[in-house]
Amino acid sequence: MSDTVVDRPMRVLFVCTGNSARSIMAEALLRKHGGDDFEVFSAGTEPRGVNPLTIRVLEEAGLPTAGLQSKSVNEFLGSHFDHVITMCDEARQSCPVFPGSHESLHWGYEDPAEATGTDEERLAVFRHVFTQIGLRTNEFATIARRFHATAPSGRG
Repeated sequence: MSDTVVDRPMRVLFVCTGNSARSIMAEALLRKHGGDDFEVFSAGTEPRGVNPLTIRVLEEAGLPTAGLQSKSVNEFLGSHFDHVITMCDEARQSCPVFPGSHESLHWGYEDPAEATGTDEERLAVFRHVFTQIGLRTNEFATIARRFHATAPSGRG
């Protein structure tokens, strides 16, 4: 489809507080849904390490987990992104400003890492959030491709 061909990968940064669950899920999911049209990263304002249940839901979905690690947004200061997407209210309030022309979006999701209960109950919360993020990243990939392909040359 020629209306969705992009001339360079769109750079996307997902940000949440701990970079342990939501933003890691979004990174893996957009890599799947977006393919070569996207260069995807994730980071946290206070990185805590990747939650083992995050790895479990990604592996259950057949998504690669090698190389996924919790990173600080400070590692990306000075980098250009087409889209910076915060995944929680805390990150939206404390996320640094990134240079250049880009779109800032906010996708607020509950933090599955804060779930309580049995292991199965906690895992159910992770799966629920994963499913929500999966639907959104799929829609985002489709819309962003169309927008990027038709954007003026200074933007796309």
